[in-house]
Amino acid sequence: MTTLTYQSGFGNEFASEAIAGALPVGRNSPQRVAHGLYAELISGTAFTAPRHTNRRTWVYRRQPSAVMGEYAPYSQPLWTSPDTSVALAQAPNPLRWQPFELPHKPTDFVDGIRTLAHNGSIAMQSGIGIHVYAFNQNMSQNKKSRALVNSDAEMLIVPQLGALRITTELGILDVRPCEIALVPRGMAFKVDCLQATADGARELGEHSECSGYICENYGAHFRLPELGPIGSNGLANSRDFLAPCAALDDSVGEFEIIKKFAGHVWRGVAPRSPFNVAAWHGNWVPLKYDTAHFMTIGSISFDHPDPSIFTVLTSPSDTAGVANCDFVIFPPRWLVAEDTFRPPWYHRNVMSEFMGLVHGQYDAKPGGFKPGGASLHNSFVPHGPDNEAFSKASQTVLAPHKLDNTLAFMLESRYVLQPTEYAMKSDRLDKDYFNCWKGLS
Repeated sequence: MTTLTYQSGFGNEFASEAIAGALPVGRNSPQRVAHGLYAELISGTAFTAPRHTNRRTWVYRRQPSAVMGEYAPYSQPLWTSPDTSVALAQAPNPLRWQPFELPHKPTDFVDGIRTLAHNGSIAMQSGIGIHVYAFNQNMSQNKKSRALVNSDAEMLIVPQLGALRITTELGILDVRPCEIALVPRGMAFKVDCLQATADGARELGEHSECSGYICENYGAHFRLPELGPIGSNGLANSRDFLAPCAALDDSVGEFEIIKKFAGHVWRGVAPRSPFNVAAWHGNWVPLKYDTAHFMTIGSISFDHPDPSIFTVLTSPSDTAGVANCDFVIFPPRWLVAEDTFRPPWYHRNVMSEFMGLVHGQYDAKPGGFKPGGASLHNSFVPHGPDNEAFSKASQTVLAPHKLDNTLAFMLESRYVLQPTEYAMKSDRLDKDYFNCWKGLS
């Protein structure tokens, strides 16, 4: 397959064209766009947002997005939202789930989404939705090719099993486990599974299986955190975020559009591919990021530092320093602190913490937390290392130690996360989770 090329930078102004001369010069909306294209603006923020936060992209396409059939309800009962769900009475218990099962029947990315928890309000543009996905059918393998448009949220996708090909209006991203993808709110995309070939390349797999995690961000769009005393470099550097190059899909024929809007899922039919963009320029763009490029900061004297130093992306709230959502990773790193209990300490947090494990072992839960699983510790729910981790960390000789071959992540939010009925009734729910601390006396 053709090797994809990318453009580098977070929040940058990009420009790309799949057809030479398709991108206007010196203006955004000429009277007649070259090659008979239509100019269309995608606004990710209000027109009057400050320049440094304003997000928009001009696209030059074969047909405007307005050429579209009427939408009708689409049945996806396990993809739920805070505005449309009935809240369950929630005990202040720690929660953990074993890895979720892969589908047994043909299922694509849209139909394979399962909501575990959410908070806030789509209508009020606050909070997040947390989901797992699992699929074994590409979105282009249905009777009609289909695309997804999420008008409610930007989508942070964290693959756990299987590499993804994410085709967007602005181009294509190939995203493997240990990488993440960020798809802007309101932008059409589709997700297919890639499989490795004998020569080490990747191609679309017709019967491959993929699974992972999703964060729907209803609030302020994700951005890089401020570095403060760290200085001008470190953590996730902007140049390591990659945007796609234009990749025109000029196909004509019925194309199914699945739209998430106001907490509900809808279905419509377009007369041609929504990926019919020949050129574009702007800063409202899909991105991918390889977590191996994260520059980890840690203690070189004593004590386990706060997990905020592992923040990759943050969605701020209206209260400074209290995030709508922080996306945090725990990648491979050296532990060298002296006279220190090195795993995360026992903790009660005003913020709510959801964790997932991409691969390897998480140092605070060496036995019960599995790749593809999840845990939720809501506001002020006590948590920390289990009995095995405590015993080992309390007695080990404190030589420098490399935590390797692991990647865990955390979604931290100022709002209490409401587990869904699906999550609480799932046979993957670990009903004995609380027993992991019973040996501590």
